[in-house]
Amino acid sequence: MTITANGHRTIGPPVPPHNLEAERSALGAILLTDTLLPTMVLEVGLAEEDFYSPAHGLVFAAMRALQHAGEPIDHLTVSAQLERSSQLEKVGGREAVEQLAGWVPAAGNGAHYAKIVRELSQTRRLLTATYQIQAEVSERRQGAEELIEFAERLIFALRAEKLSSSQRLLEHAVADEIDRLEKAVAHQREIPGLSTGLGELDRLLGGLQDGRLYVVAARPAMGKSLLSLQIARHIATNEHQRVLFASLEMSDSETAQRHLAAESGVDPERIHLGKINPADWTPLLQAAAASSQISLHLLDDGDLSLFKLRAQARQIAVRHDNLRLIVVDYLQLMRAERPTGNRVEDVSEFSRGLKRLAREMNCPVLAVAQLSRAVEQRPDKRPLLSDLRESGQIEADADCVLMLYRDDYYDRDSERPGEMDIIIRKNRQGRLGQITTQIDSQLRYKPVLRQASADPPPAF
Repeated sequence: MTITANGHRTIGPPVPPHNLEAERSALGAILLTDTLLPTMVLEVGLAEEDFYSPAHGLVFAAMRALQHAGEPIDHLTVSAQLERSSQLEKVGGREAVEQLAGWVPAAGNGAHYAKIVRELSQTRRLLTATYQIQAEVSERRQGAEELIEFAERLIFALRAEKLSSSQRLLEHAVADEIDRLEKAVAHQREIPGLSTGLGELDRLLGGLQDGRLYVVAARPAMGKSLLSLQIARHIATNEHQRVLFASLEMSDSETAQRHLAAESGVDPERIHLGKINPADWTPLLQAAAASSQISLHLLDDGDLSLFKLRAQARQIAVRHDNLRLIVVDYLQLMRAERPTGNRVEDVSEFSRGLKRLAREMNCPVLAVAQLSRAVEQRPDKRPLLSDLRESGQIEADADCVLMLYRDDYYDRDSERPGEMDIIIRKNRQGRLGQITTQIDSQLRYKPVLRQASADPPPAF
């Protein structure tokens, strides 16, 4: 039910929220001062589809076309552009374009008018999303878990302002890349991505970069969980970034024990067994107090699915307006929402889902993976990409695959006790190579620089 201007009640759908005066004022301000257009587009995020009036959307699109062509924007050039695209009559002709400039209360407030238009557009999209959610619930074509995922995806898309089309001009992508490089230089960073804490590895990878899927693969007990936790802790502690660490194998208690050992210097075995000396309490309590400043979210769920992981990541991103890394330990233990009966297909779906999650959240995803027993059958037990267990799709989806090898795992009399090789078997944007690390008494891997090596850059 709606109420008209004269107070009469009418039955029918409510009119979506909009403000035609603000739309006309925003367009008129551009006609008077065309330098406002970049501000409205880049800072406010105003787009053609944000206008409630189709005619206003067409006028704005014509202004954008003139901007891209490097031509001036006024009522004459806009009318000519609309005429070239056979849309002048759809907006009401030349007079309608000329009249827009007369609607502006103050041209200097153009960005404010644009914000009003943008906010009302977002409100209409939210309204549309609620209708879509209601329709899906009413039709009951999906289970409750899928419906919640559907609703979360719609709302998160609004919150993250990702409703605009994914297609864009190369010049805009290049401009974003230049901005990224300028920020890296301004902050005097040697790498563009997040630091793993292992300098040689960072130089080979360029750090962990947004939108990419990194896989750490190894046989059991090789150190992959420990390494992934070390990287997560470093980024949360030293890079001061928000991290989600989802473990299907290691409990929150084990994670906390490893963190306390690494930060306090207290022997990890004594922490595990609870045999704490009086001298241990001061460093332990100091490490515990410092943990309040670390944005590391632990997700201890042995029944983790892609739906649950996405929901948790979105919740953190919305609540804290920030999420810079997602770690999953480990990929093959994830639960399929709709098991196919074919484990290879299920694991392939996990891999594709994690890659999509990296793109959606615009942050790196680091996934731990198990290797098959095939590596045990060879004389040379250094792992290969073909050893990735249960799915070649992991190799295809991953932007980078790190494989771990410990010589003392296979040879108790090895001349390299405690050393672990991190072998880069795939690196879509950089070099292949290897670094060697040494584990210390606090269960931390540190580079053995004398053994660092790198292959030539790949041919793209």
